[in-house]
Amino acid sequence: MNKAILALGALVVGGTIGFLAGGRQVSSPPAPEAAMPVLSAFSAVPGAIGGEDVSGPYDVVEGWPQDLATLPGHEKWTYGGARGIFAESPNRVFLLGGGELPNIPRPEPRLLTDIGPNVLFPVNGLPWRNANAATPPGGGGSGQDPARGMDLWRGDAPPYRELGVDARWEHCIVVVNAEGKIIEEWTQWDHLFKRPHSIYISPYDPEKHVWVVDDHTHAIFKFSNDGKELVQTIGTPNVPGADATHFNRPTFIAWLPDGTFYVADGYNGTRVAKFDAAGKFLLDFGMPGERGKETRPGYMNNVHGVAVDVETKRVFVNDRDNHRVQIFDENGKYISEWKIAVTPSSLHFVQIGADRMLVAFDRNTHKMLKYDLEGRLIYAWGTVGDFPGTLWGVHGMATDQEGNLYVAEVDAGRFQKFRPRANANPATLIGKPVYSAWQ
Repeated sequence: MNKAILALGALVVGGTIGFLAGGRQVSSPPAPEAAMPVLSAFSAVPGAIGGEDVSGPYDVVEGWPQDLATLPGHEKWTYGGARGIFAESPNRVFLLGGGELPNIPRPEPRLLTDIGPNVLFPVNGLPWRNANAATPPGGGGSGQDPARGMDLWRGDAPPYRELGVDARWEHCIVVVNAEGKIIEEWTQWDHLFKRPHSIYISPYDPEKHVWVVDDHTHAIFKFSNDGKELVQTIGTPNVPGADATHFNRPTFIAWLPDGTFYVADGYNGTRVAKFDAAGKFLLDFGMPGERGKETRPGYMNNVHGVAVDVETKRVFVNDRDNHRVQIFDENGKYISEWKIAVTPSSLHFVQIGADRMLVAFDRNTHKMLKYDLEGRLIYAWGTVGDFPGTLWGVHGMATDQEGNLYVAEVDAGRFQKFRPRANANPATLIGKPVYSAWQ
């Protein structure tokens, strides 16, 4: 069979197929494609298009709170290092800070040729002034002596910092409403504080006393709800120690439903102290560890946070310098722990809400972290920046009865309010407060 006969046969077969197909073009089935992986998208708002979850399941409330610069006589000043925040209700939120800093606008970027080639400051999109470093007193880290705090802040070489010029010790406590308007100024107590660290109302106190922990005075101050009276002082102001009447730079408090409470003690202390509802010392637990290396149960360095699970009465302790959370029973018996996987981590606090989930902020990764009580990560969000909704040094956190989230950023020198986003996955939200006696 020659090539001509083969070609003719191919034409006949092709024409016959075309006729049977009714004149339609017929092609071979396509080659099977490689199987595509099935991806499941995850975000705080399921199905959101183009999101980044910069502020996780929340929208930031821009312009909240009112700036101190809007108050008469304070036009050139703004908030110093923001250390604590507490929401009694959506319409009464306590802001705790380190006085005031000059209200300096962000400078234009410039080359710092005296440091090196191509060193640009400030970097676009990033914060430029560390309010924590600028706010008096100095000596904020663990192991530092509060008695030298103001000397450390002024500096050891010219130009020396000066109160009234580089900072002012005013407005350590202000109270704002839901819109962020300043409705109370507790300036009558500014003289009492040296480095106010956290602020609370016990959820089990129907009189709603306001508690302030000051690590540089080694004391806790309890005020009437209206701020007119100092009701009680726990600890011996300006005298460090580690017994029934002394603290060594305490940091945070957590309550049990019967009114007993635990004090994280503290930056220089290495223990947790327990008191009854009247402020009588009951017991303490914790021993000095080897900073940054400790693995032994009950040994601690920089006790920078305490939280309680009211159902089991377990006490969760932020052993910050050893990058772990240690868990004890209500009398201080060690139960278990978990390590923070990031190396190094630097948790600023631990808190447990009504959802029985533990929330923390890592100063190194700039993320809000939500864990179950066994240490499994549920969700994390946050990024450092100079625009609203970013996070830089969240040192205090609170939620209100409506689910709004409030943060105090010690490095950014600002307070922020966040509202839950529409259709946000409830598992990603930070829990509301535990039961409040005044509700």
